[in-house]
Amino acid sequence: MTRAIKRIRRQTGWRLEPYGITPGQARALRTLAHAPGCEIPDAAMRLSDLAEKLHIAPRSATTVVDALEEAGLVERRPDPADRRAVRILLTEAGRAALERIGQVRDEVAQEYFGEVSPEDEEVLLRVLRAAEARFLAAGPPPRTAPPGAAR
Repeated sequence: MTRAIKRIRRQTGWRLEPYGITPGQARALRTLAHAPGCEIPDAAMRLSDLAEKLHIAPRSATTVVDALEEAGLVERRPDPADRRAVRILLTEAGRAALERIGQVRDEVAQEYFGEVSPEDEEVLLRVLRAAEARFLAAGPPPRTAPPGAAR
């Protein structure tokens, strides 16, 4: 699975290059688009929330949003409830970019899994869904220190 994911991600990244979109930017756009109110100034996601959702430092999120804003895919707006905060709005061009990203992802997945029979695809999906359900039912695993780390 790891190999398949890496190959699909790499191929998707290469296919997005002509559009000037990096995988990190694509991920940020998808995260913004799934947030409620992504096109409403008072309800759009805050930059700090985006950083948290992406599991990156706020400074790194700022860099990603800078590039997206420069490309016209998002727009920054001050948060009316907190003048220190910034909200990130998805633009019409950002929506169009999301459609391209989705098309590219679908094409790459179709190419990768194209020779898999519908029956095998159903089995794979059933196994992955069952594994995900078991994982979620078990709750979050305890965090452990990496081997060799000081305690």
